[in-house]
Amino acid sequence: MSELTFEQMLEEDDVKTIHTGEVVEGKVIDVKPDEIVLNIGYKSDGILPKNEYSNDSSVDLMQAVKVGDVMEVKVLKVNDGDGQVALTYKRLAADRGNKRIEEAFNNKEVLKATVSQVLEGGLSVVVDEVRIFIPASLVSDSYEKDLSKFAGQEIEFIIAEYNPKRRRYIGDRRTLLKEKKAAAQKELFERIHEGDVVEGVVKNITDFGAFIDLGGADGLLHISEMSWGRIEHPKKVFKVGETRKVLIKEIKGDKIALSLKFDDANPWKNAAEKYAVGNIVTGKVARMTDFGAFVELEEGVDALLHVSQIAKEHIEKPSDVLSQGQEITAKVVDFNEAERKISLSIKAMFAPENKDEDADVVSVDIDAVAAQEQ
Repeated sequence: MSELTFEQMLEEDDVKTIHTGEVVEGKVIDVKPDEIVLNIGYKSDGILPKNEYSNDSSVDLMQAVKVGDVMEVKVLKVNDGDGQVALTYKRLAADRGNKRIEEAFNNKEVLKATVSQVLEGGLSVVVDEVRIFIPASLVSDSYEKDLSKFAGQEIEFIIAEYNPKRRRYIGDRRTLLKEKKAAAQKELFERIHEGDVVEGVVKNITDFGAFIDLGGADGLLHISEMSWGRIEHPKKVFKVGETRKVLIKEIKGDKIALSLKFDDANPWKNAAEKYAVGNIVTGKVARMTDFGAFVELEEGVDALLHVSQIAKEHIEKPSDVLSQGQEITAKVVDFNEAERKISLSIKAMFAPENKDEDADVVSVDIDAVAAQEQ
C-alpha cells in the first residue's frame, strides 16, 4: 500500500464529510436528459436523477437547469454503488412543502395552484411538490356535474385537513366561495334600495320567470313583471348570460323582486285621454273565449269586446266572425283607469235603429272574465 504525501493528506482533511439525509448545496457542472451532476464539495460528485428532481415526468432537465446553477439537495446515499453520491431535490422540496402546507393549515392561508389532474372524485393540485386532493364536494358551493372544466385552471383553496403521517392533504375551495358570496351579498344589500335601477346578468330561466345575478345575490324577475304587455314564455325574450337593466321592485329579507315595468314606459299613463269613452280605436284580436274577444290596443293595454257587442245581429261565439291577429275598429264604451279595464263595442259604432239597442252596451269585469278563461 502506497503512502499518502503530506499534500494529499492536507487535501483529504479539507474534504468535508456528508451523511445520508443531510441537506447540502451543490453547483451544477453537467446536465443530461436523465440526470444532473453537481459538485457538492465532496470527494465524489453528486448525481441527481430525473425522477428525483420532480414528480412531473414531462419535465425537461435541459430546459429546467443549466450549468452554473446552485441548488440545495438532500443526500439519499453517500455511495450509490458507483462511488458517487445519490441526491434528491424533490424530496427536499416536499419536506419544505410539507412545512409550508402545515403553516397554511394552521393560519387558514389561501393558497393558489393549477389543477394538475381531474380525478373521478375531485381535483388534484401540487404545492411545493406536495400533492393536495380537493374532493368534488369541496370544489364548489354548488353541485358540479363535470369537473373537467377545471383542468389546467388556477384555483384558490384552503387546507381543510393536514395529516403528514398518512400523507393526507385535503383542500377546500367551497368554503372560500361561500365566504366571498356572503361578503358580496352583504355589500349588495347595503348598496341597493327599492326603486333603484341596477344591472344584472341572466343566470337562469324558468317557466315563471328569470333569475338575475346582481353581483352578490340573485333577484327574481317574474313573468308578470317582464313587460307591460303579455309574455308567452321567458325563454322567448331572455337568454342566459345576457346583461339587463332591471328595477328593484321589492326587497324582503334576502329575497329581491325585480321588474322591467319602468314608469316612463307605462302605457296607462296617457290611457285616459287615448281611450276615453266614445273614442274610436283600432287594435288586434289577441285571444278569444266563448263570451268575447280580448283586443290588444297597444303593448300592455288590452280591452274586452263582449260577444254581444261584436255585431248588430246575434252571434253565438266570437270565433264565428273574428280570427286571432285580425285588426278591428271599435268604440270605447267603458273606461276604468283605477282597475285598468276597457270595454269596446263594434255594435255601438252603428246608429241605433231604436233606443233599446243602446241598452245592450255592457261593461264587463275583465279580471273576472280572465279568471273564467283560465
